[in-house]
Amino acid sequence: MDGIDIKILDLLQQNGNLTTHEIAEKINISQSPCWRRINRLEDQGLISKRVVLLDREKLGMDVVVFATVNLSAQGRNNLEEFEREVQVLPEVLECYTMAGTWDYMLKIVVKDIRHYEKFIREKLITLANVGEVHSHIAVTEIKNTGILPIN
Repeated sequence: MDGIDIKILDLLQQNGNLTTHEIAEKINISQSPCWRRINRLEDQGLISKRVVLLDREKLGMDVVVFATVNLSAQGRNNLEEFEREVQVLPEVLECYTMAGTWDYMLKIVVKDIRHYEKFIREKLITLANVGEVHSHIAVTEIKNTGILPIN
């Protein structure tokens, strides 16, 4: 990966709607080599997918919760089962294994607090081996970006 590849990646992560022609113009190369570079970056897995980001608040999803989860039983099978089950919950946008006090950290987005309570009662605590859940409700969003600092 060279400086041109980094510029391409940076432009695409800021605006995935840019055409190959627009990217080529911005970094001062011709369109064909730009297209080949983008395809190579995709083939290498550096570009995993292109998505549209929606405005959650305009869609009525006003509550963001960071939930820490401890399993009641450890072990590879228990971890893998929980991870499979959490994958299918649309309210969970992100899930991380954690070092330290908690087994997992989840980022959950819901319409309101009642929806979150229903999610906890009917979905999250019914997953295999969930022993303990602590909810941390976000009050104000200061920064939310998916742009990686690749420069």
